[in-house]
Amino acid sequence: MERQAVTIFWFRRDLRLEDNRGLQAALQSPYPVVPLFIFDRTILDGLHDRNDRRVSLIHRWVEELAEQIARCGSSLLVNHGTPEEVFTRLVERFDVRAVYTNRDYEPSAIARDAAIERLLRQRGIPLMRFKDQCIFEAGEIRKPDGTPYTVYTPYSKAWRARLTPSDYAECRTDHLLDRLWKAEPLPIPSLESLGFHRTSVFIPPLDTSDELLARYPAARDYPAEDATSHASIYLRFGKVSVRALVRRALECNADAWLRELIWREFFMMILAEFPHVVTRSFHPEYDTIAWRNDEEDFRRWCEGRTGFPLVDAGMRQLNQTGTMHNRVRMVVASFLTKDLLIDWRWGEAYFAEKLLDFELSSNNGNWQWAAGTGCDAAPYFRVFNPLLQQAKFDPHGTYVRRWIPELGTPEYPSPMIDHTVARERALDAYRHAIEASGKRPSTGH
Repeated sequence: MERQAVTIFWFRRDLRLEDNRGLQAALQSPYPVVPLFIFDRTILDGLHDRNDRRVSLIHRWVEELAEQIARCGSSLLVNHGTPEEVFTRLVERFDVRAVYTNRDYEPSAIARDAAIERLLRQRGIPLMRFKDQCIFEAGEIRKPDGTPYTVYTPYSKAWRARLTPSDYAECRTDHLLDRLWKAEPLPIPSLESLGFHRTSVFIPPLDTSDELLARYPAARDYPAEDATSHASIYLRFGKVSVRALVRRALECNADAWLRELIWREFFMMILAEFPHVVTRSFHPEYDTIAWRNDEEDFRRWCEGRTGFPLVDAGMRQLNQTGTMHNRVRMVVASFLTKDLLIDWRWGEAYFAEKLLDFELSSNNGNWQWAAGTGCDAAPYFRVFNPLLQQAKFDPHGTYVRRWIPELGTPEYPSPMIDHTVARERALDAYRHAIEASGKRPSTGH
C-alpha cells in the first residue's frame, strides 16, 4: 500500500491553531499536514511527582487542541515516546516530505531538535523551524558594537526601537485549515498510560481587558488583588501567541505590561548568549559565596513555616496551586538567598518543580536577579525586608490570612531568624566572595 505524502507539523510549546507561524508555513506546503504532539518520555521520566499539575494541564490542553482539529475534519496524532522513536515510526508510516515546527530555545530542546534534524536528514527530510515563541530571538537585538546586552533597560530601549508592525502581525491560519490531513479522530494516551495521575488544577482565565490593563501599573504589586493578566502560563504552553499580547499592549498603550513581555525576551536572550547561567552565576565571583545551605532551614522555607507571613503565604500558594504572585516571588527568593544564605540554585530547582508557568530562562534570570548574582544591575546588597514588604503590599493582611489560617495562633511559628542579623551575615558572605575574586565590593545599606 502506497504511503501518503504528507507534511508534519510538530506542536510543542504552541498549543493553538491561530496565530502560529510554523503551522501557517506548514499549511502553505503542497502536502496535507499531519498535526503531531509528542508526550516526550525523556521529559516525563525526569519529573518526580506523579501528580505533577503541569502534566494534567498539558494533557487537558492537548485534548482541547485535538477537539479543535477534529472539527476541521482531521485528527491530532498524539504519541508517547522519545521524539527519535516517534519519528522513526512516522517515516515508516507516511511519505514525509518535511517536518515543520517552531523553535525552542532551552538547551535540552536545542539538543533534542539537533538529534531529530540528523535523523530526518538521513532520510532526506528537512526540519523547518520558525520563530514563534518570541518577538526577537537572541542575536536580533545587539549593542552597536555587536555584543549582547546584559542590562535590561538599554535592551528594552533597543527592543522597542527595532519593533515594527510586521514583527507582531497576526499569522492567519483559519483559511488554511482544510489543508490538514483528512482522518477520523484518533485516541489520545491517557494520563495513567503516561505514568501520571489526573490532578485538579485551576488556571485563572487570561485577562487582557481594558480594565485590567488600565489598573495594572498601580495594582500589580498587591498580591491580594487579582490585578495581573495571568499571561505567563498561557505563554509557557503557547495557548496564546506573544504577538497577540504585544498587539494588545500597544493597542491599549499598556506600557508597564509590555515591559514584562520584554523582560521575558531579555532573559531568553541571556540564556542563549550566556548558557553558563544554567548552572553557574552570571558573574563568576559569586560562585565562591559560602552558602550555609542548611537543609532544615530549606525545608521550613519550602513548607511555608519560616514565621514570616508573606514568605510563608507565598510558599503555601505555590505548593497548593502551582502559582505565586510575582511580588511575592521576589520576597521569598530574597529571603532564601539573603536571610537564610541558601544557594539560589536550590530555590530555582524547587520553583522548577512547582511552577505551572515554569520557563528555564525566566526562572533562572529572576532567581539570579533576586540573589544579586545575575546579569542585570541588581546590587548584592539589596535585601528585601519581608515584614516591610508585607506592610507595604499587603497592608490589611488579606493575602497572608488567605494562605495562613492559623496566623495569630500558637500553631503559627515565631520568626526563625532575626532579619537584621541575617542581612549582615549575607552581606559579609557576598563581600568576602567578591574580595576573594580580586574585585572591590560595592557598598550599600
